[in-house]
Amino acid sequence: MSDRLLLGTRKGLFDLRRDGGAWSIVNKAFVGEPVSMLLRDPRDGALYAALALGHFGVKLHRSDDDGASWPELPAPAMPKAGDAADDKNAPSVSLIWSLEPGGASQPGLLWAGTIPGGLFRSDDRGESWTLNEPLWNVPGRDKWFGGGYDQPGIHSICVDPRNGDRILAGVSCAGTWLTEDGGKSWRQSAHGMIAEFMPPEQRGNPDIQDPHRIVQSPAAPDVLWTQHHNGIFRSENGGTQWHEITAIKPAKFGFAVAVHPADANTAWFVPGVKDECRVPVDGALVVARTRDGGKSFEVLREGLPQRDAYDLIYRHGLAVDGTGNRLAMGSTTGHLWASEDGGDRWTLIAGHLPPIACVRFA
Repeated sequence: MSDRLLLGTRKGLFDLRRDGGAWSIVNKAFVGEPVSMLLRDPRDGALYAALALGHFGVKLHRSDDDGASWPELPAPAMPKAGDAADDKNAPSVSLIWSLEPGGASQPGLLWAGTIPGGLFRSDDRGESWTLNEPLWNVPGRDKWFGGGYDQPGIHSICVDPRNGDRILAGVSCAGTWLTEDGGKSWRQSAHGMIAEFMPPEQRGNPDIQDPHRIVQSPAAPDVLWTQHHNGIFRSENGGTQWHEITAIKPAKFGFAVAVHPADANTAWFVPGVKDECRVPVDGALVVARTRDGGKSFEVLREGLPQRDAYDLIYRHGLAVDGTGNRLAMGSTTGHLWASEDGGDRWTLIAGHLPPIACVRFA
């Protein structure tokens, strides 16, 4: 099991280790600054941290000494047109919302998803970034729109472990986009998703779907799960067609999803009351788990608050380690829980942290 957790929070990066059965914070970085995304690159061990500093823009840092120091890197940025008037009105990156490594055979390759809906590529471990123009200029791009944010954003990047050039990107709100040639061309692949927030005649339109988070099964990469704005969907053909999972309880709204690393049929979700409310159902925080590909769900409560809970789990706030037994979950109220038995029982690790945006096992 992984004995290390990295948390990206509104007030910094927290590095936790487990020793003798207890988790404790052993290091902090960027204290007081919002950390929107974290990455531990499994290919070379490098750590990456993305910051969202508002008026001061987005920042990116890499650590090659396991978190002891964090030199700054160039952050993904929209290309300049060269004309002062055009550049003044050009879009700018306001958030690095996803950060993923390329394939195992692609050393140094990183992908970053941003708001306003840009996908960026680095071939040199983050030393430079290039906007993926084919996706940025895809026909119909002007119809993309924001979900929880005013602008659309790329929050999920699934790199196929069998082929690093096959990548699926999840967009709120523009469905899912698939490339099989490393980003040279893209096609819409949210077919089968349903958007209940649209008029009936438009609900099946793949271009307006709002997947909140997408994960790919490491054991069976053709299987992907998404927690959508109004349901759970699963694909069994690499993300080209989706079908709705209707057995979820106690609610089908949520943000987070995690899939078991060795069992594509086991996945976890954190349901809640949707839209303007966005709190646990009946004030009770629960995790929903399926072990049969979505045919049925267990509602896991032990160790989680069952009254007066207002915890929301963001898209990247739920993580599972390489064994599939240890999970970690961080909330907007600064609570962090861990489970050692696949979610059957949860233990509160910390209860006074800043709001948690990202949880990663390292």
